[in-house]
Order: sequence, then structure tokens, then C-alpha cells
Amino acid sequence: MIPAAIHDLGPGMDRLQRIALVVGIAGLALCGLELVRDPAQFQRSYLIGFLLWCGVMVGSMAMLMLHHLAGGGWGYLIRRPLEAAMRTWPLVALMVVPILFGTRALFPWADPAVVASSEALRHKQVMLNVPAFIARAPIYFLIWGVMITLLNRWSGRQDSSSDPSLVRKLQNLSGPGLVIFALSGTFAATDWVMSLEPEWFSSVFPGIVLIGWALSGIVFAILVLPLLINLPPLRDLAAPKYLNDLGNMMFTFLLVWAYLQVGQLIIIWSGNITEEIPFYLRRMTPGWEQITVLLAVFHFFVPFVLLLQRNLKRRIEWLWKMAALLFVLRLVNMVWDVGPAFDPTGFRFHWADWVAPVGIGGVWVAFFVRQLKRRPLLPLEDPRLPLVYERIELHRVGDVN
Repeated sequence: MIPAAIHDLGPGMDRLQRIALVVGIAGLALCGLELVRDPAQFQRSYLIGFLLWCGVMVGSMAMLMLHHLAGGGWGYLIRRPLEAAMRTWPLVALMVVPILFGTRALFPWADPAVVASSEALRHKQVMLNVPAFIARAPIYFLIWGVMITLLNRWSGRQDSSSDPSLVRKLQNLSGPGLVIFALSGTFAATDWVMSLEPEWFSSVFPGIVLIGWALSGIVFAILVLPLLINLPPLRDLAAPKYLNDLGNMMFTFLLVWAYLQVGQLIIIWSGNITEEIPFYLRRMTPGWEQITVLLAVFHFFVPFVLLLQRNLKRRIEWLWKMAALLFVLRLVNMVWDVGPAFDPTGFRFHWADWVAPVGIGGVWVAFFVRQLKRRPLLPLEDPRLPLVYERIELHRVGDVN
């Protein structure tokens, strides 16, 4: 039997929304001081924060489409958090505006003198020019916004209708939608991250960014889950089997991310080409070298070993801790991707690189909570949901026997 839905998420969520908004405003105010003192540094720090939270939004959309295609009870545990996260796209679209205004401070190819002195940049000028860069950003958000609107509309109808055609619509959009996500995300990753070092190129790097975004999406949804898991109707859905499946999904994206990172490193290092190898040489200078080791150990090896433990993945308190570790390391990874482009001779700590993501994140989380409170925690008329509860009962009987 499927329990009734509720809309009230309790005073805890209201408190989280208020705290997040206050923290966000305070963080952005501090960054505003840096904008006055050093506009170039503000732009760099703001870019790090934008990439982190844009990744959560886009990655949530990708994970939701994967759930619609693959099915499984794990997706219902985090479906409404994923939907709320992707509905923040209008806010994230507004957040890209400071980056568009700061193009010349961030990207070397925006400086005509730099382009004139580099043959490689002159060849890339068809894509890497200011008007084209500014024009492409709204296109990305328009593409993502259309898919998010349709996914949202059809999912919302399942709160009151068990029409099986809604399931087919969600599935039919999600297949091509993942391809569109990969294509649009590749261009966005190239524009916003890879072109920070425009003479460098890698066909693997956009894929690393996309997998990182998908990982950010599922990690953030798992972080929210302990706040919701004791509320009906999720309380009866949070079976160890589905928590284990969530851990396996997180493990899979972590493994693919590491595989692409190592593959790119091996290819570039063995090729030893002048245009490619500086990317890693910059990240092996004092300071950045320690950050590289930190990422290798805590963004891969430690969670890899922990996520192999089936008993840990079946307990929400341990799953949450692993997700928290990975989310912090996603921020460190953003700093590692962006920072050496501006500090190629060594690591330079700047407080705004860490405060800007907190400020942007505070406002984003407040908007996310607002979206999460708009709908019940499960689409209770989804015709696939009764089968999910039946499987829970079968596993429960099997465990007892």
C-alpha cells in the first residue's frame, strides 16, 4: 500500500531556507568587496562558484532522465530533489550574466593582442570570440530550460493522474535528452572551462566535466535525503536495497570520472606535445601538486574503497557522509580546474575562491528549498510506483526468511 503524500516538509526545511539565504547574501556581500578591490579576482572566484552550482543543476537533469529511462526504486528516493534542483535553471541562467560581462578578465582569447601573438588562437577565433561566446550561453540555458520544463510538467501531472502515456512521454524525452545534454554540455564545458587555457585542447576534458556534473547532481540529492527520509511517503520507500542502489550509482559515476581523468593524463603525458603537456605541468607546481594528490586520494581512492562496502551503502548515515566528502571535493576539483589557468607558477590561496561558491550556493539552496516545497515527495499516481513497493515487500520477506 502506498502512503498518502504530504506537502509540508516541516519547520526544518523553512529554517534551512532562511539560513541558506542569509549565508548566501553574506557571502556575496563579501565577494562584492573583492569586486571593488580586485575585479579580476572576483571574476575568477565567481566562475568557480558558478561552475559548481550550475553543475548540480545540469547534473540533476541528467540523473533524472537516467531514472526515467532505467526505472528502479532508487530514483524515486531522489526524484523530487532532482526535479527541484533542475528547476533552479532560471536562477542559474541569471548567475551566468556576471561571467559574460567579465569575459575579457577571464579568457585570454578575448584579448586581441593575445590572439594576434598566437597562431593557434587565430585558428580558433571562429569559435573563441566574444560575440559568439556571449550568444552561446543563452542557447545552452534555452535548450536545458525546454527539457526541464517538459520533464517537470509531465512529472507534475503524475501527482493527480495515472495516465501511462505520461511515463512514455518522460521516457521518450529522456533518451534523446541525454544525447542533447552531452552535446550542449560539451560546448558549455569548452566555453566556460577549457577555453581558460585556450591553446590547450583535449577531446576527453568535456566528458570529464559532464560526468563530474552528473556526479554532483546525485551527490547533492543524497545530501538532501536525510532531511526527507523520515517523512511520509519516503519513509516506507527508503529500503536498504534502494539506498544500496544509490550508492552504486554514485560509485559508477565516480569510477567513470576517475577513468577519464587517468586516461587523459596517460594520453597527454605519453604524447608530450607542447600544446598539451602544460596543462599538467601547471598542476604539478608547488601547492597545486598537493591539491592534485588530495583529489586523487579523497576524490577517488577513499570513496572508492568505502563504496565497495555493501553494508555502508545500505545505511543512510554512511551514504550521507560519503556524499558530503565528494561534494566538498567537487568544489576542490573546480578550484583545480580553474585556478592554475591564472596562477601557472604556483598555488595562491585566495579567500574569495572559497567564499564565492558558498555565497552563490546559499542563494541557490534557498531557491532549491522553495522549489522542493511546491510538490509532494513522490508522484503517487506514477503507475510504476506500486511495483516498487511490491519489491520492497519481497526483499523484506526475503531478509526475514
